Amino acid sequence: MVESIRKMWKIAELRKKIIYTFFMLLLFRLVGVIPAPGVDIARVMGQVNNGNQLPLLELVNMMTGNAFSQMTIMAMGITPYINSSIIMQLLTIAIPALERMQKDESGEGRQKIARITRYVTVGLAALQAIGLVAGLGYIKAGWLNYVLVGVTMAGGTALAMWIGERITEKGVGNGISLLIFVGILSNLFNGITAGFRTANTTSGLINLAVIIVLFIVMTVIVTFVDMGERRIPLQIAKQVKGRRVYGGQNTHMSLKVVSVGVLPLIFAYSFLAFPGTIIQLIGGTNSGAYIWWSKYMHTGSVWYMIISALLIIAFTYFYSAISFDPKAQAEQLVMQGAVIPGTRGKNIRQYLQNTVNRLNLFAALFLAVLAAVPTILTSQLNASIPFAASSILIAVSVSLETIRTVQGEMSVRGIDMNVDGFM
Repeated sequence: MVESIRKMWKIAELRKKIIYTFFMLLLFRLVGVIPAPGVDIARVMGQVNNGNQLPLLELVNMMTGNAFSQMTIMAMGITPYINSSIIMQLLTIAIPALERMQKDESGEGRQKIARITRYVTVGLAALQAIGLVAGLGYIKAGWLNYVLVGVTMAGGTALAMWIGERITEKGVGNGISLLIFVGILSNLFNGITAGFRTANTTSGLINLAVIIVLFIVMTVIVTFVDMGERRIPLQIAKQVKGRRVYGGQNTHMSLKVVSVGVLPLIFAYSFLAFPGTIIQLIGGTNSGAYIWWSKYMHTGSVWYMIISALLIIAFTYFYSAISFDPKAQAEQLVMQGAVIPGTRGKNIRQYLQNTVNRLNLFAALFLAVLAAVPTILTSQLNASIPFAASSILIAVSVSLETIRTVQGEMSVRGIDMNVDGFM
C-alpha cells in the first residue's frame, strides 16, 4: 500500500486533485459547525443532552455527520439533493417529456434535468428545514426566524451541492458520495471515542470489543459482496462494413450482485421512521399512540425487524425494475450483433430478466440480514452502535469507487497500482 501511495503521489496532476479534494472536504466540515440563525440554541442543546431524538432524524444525522442535531447551516446536508435526484428519476419514467430529455444523445437533455434537479434541491431543502426545525420547536418566535432558517439551511445545501460538483469536476471520485462519506466517518469516530470514554467496566470493554470486531467483519463482507458481479458470456457476430470486418469475438456483460446499492435500506428506514416521527410531533411522548408504537415498533422489536426486512425486499425489486430494463438491454445487444450462447431473440430478454431476478433475490436477502445485525446487537448488548448497515454499505461503496477512480487515473498514464495493497 505504501508503494502504491508513493507512485500515486509522484503524479503531479493526480496529487493536485487529491489535495483539492481534501481541502474541499475540509471546507465542507468547517462550514458545518456554523450555527444557523433563527434557532434557539439553548433548546437544541437541552434536547441533545436529553437524548430525545426523533426517529426520522437519526437517518438525517447519519448523512450529515450530526450537523442536524447541532442545528448548523449544513443541517440538511446533501440529503435534499439525494431526495430530488430520486424524485427526478421516478418522474423521468412517468413523464414522457422528461424521458425524451434523458435519452437525448446530444447530452443537452440530461443537462436540463441536472439544472431542474438543482432547483428542486434548493426548494426541497427550504421546505424540509422549516418543517423539521419548526416541528421540533427549535425556531424562535417571529416569521423572520422561519425565513432565516429556510434560507440559510437551503443555502447550506446549495453550498454542499456546489462543493460536491466541484470535487467531481476537479478532484478525485464522486463529490456527492464523498460528502456523505465524511459525515459517516465523523459519526463513526465520535461513536468509537465515546465508547472508549464510557467503557469503565469489564462488560463495557467487552461490548466495545464486540462492536469493533463486528464492524471489521461487516466491512469485509460488504466489500466482498460489493465487488461481486455476474458475468454473462456474449458472442459478437462478424459484420462486414466496406473492406473491414468488425466483431467476431467473445466477451461478457457484467451485472453487479448488489446493483441497487443502499437505496432500499434508506427507503425502508425512512418509511418506518415516518409514522413514529409524526406521532411524536403531533401527540407527544405521552399519547397512547406513541406508547403503543414505542412498545411494538421500536428499533429492536421483532415486528420492526420483520417489517423492515419485507420493505427492504420490496424496495430492492422496485428500484431494480426502474433502473434496469431487460427489454432495452436485449434490443441493444441485438443491434450490436451480440448473442448470449444458447439464447436468441426474445429469449435474450427472458434470460436477462431471470438473471436479474436471481441477483435481486440475493441482494434483498443480503441487505435484510445486514440491516438486522446492528439492530440485534444493540438489543442484546444494551449498548449504542455507532454505525448502521446503510452507513457501512455507503462507506465501502464510496471507498471502492474512489480507489477505482485513482486506478483509472494511473492506468491512463501507464502506471500500475498495487491493487492488493488497497483492496
